[in-house]
Amino acid sequence: MAIRYPNGKKYSEKRILKTKKNVNKKDSRYSNRGMSLEEEINESNQYYIAHGLANIHKKPTPIQIVNVHYPSRSAAVITEAYFQKASTTDYNGVYKGKYIDFEAKETKNKTSFPLKNFHDHQINHMIDVIKHGGICFSILRFSATGETFLLKAEYILSWYDQNEDRKSIPKSYIEEHGSLLKQGFLPSIDYLKAVDSMIDCQ
Repeated sequence: MAIRYPNGKKYSEKRILKTKKNVNKKDSRYSNRGMSLEEEINESNQYYIAHGLANIHKKPTPIQIVNVHYPSRSAAVITEAYFQKASTTDYNGVYKGKYIDFEAKETKNKTSFPLKNFHDHQINHMIDVIKHGGICFSILRFSATGETFLLKAEYILSWYDQNEDRKSIPKSYIEEHGSLLKQGFLPSIDYLKAVDSMIDCQ
């Protein structure tokens, strides 16, 4: 099936191959050592897109524009702007016909994950995504031990509802209900394998 732009122009297969080549070049020069969780996920998403596996992106943080300078009639330069508070989660996209939505968070704690890392608007967004049949989860990194887990939003919400007096999720709970993600080279974090299990359970 030919893929076309809205104007009817056919999408170039050469462009797809070029994108794959560039991603592979980048991966061959760099490893994931010293990278932040966000950087590793972003590179993994680039790999997924380049190889036609999924289309998942980091959501841009909304900004509020305060001042704009117009050096000419045909140009505008933003001279002052502020980052607004993100209203949802970090990432979303499509995989195997499913809507994917997730948050990525890190902690220096060794035995628990602070609940303060999850804001009320993010909790409400997770609830809404699940209600509409989307696949929602969090990727949690324990930076002190170098372990990264995928935890379904349902387990986060369950703990959130049943343990209002607790300020954190025990690591043992995450180990029991989550999936330990192996860090590799191509991609850096292959979280789609854990997502496959979530799809199979639906």
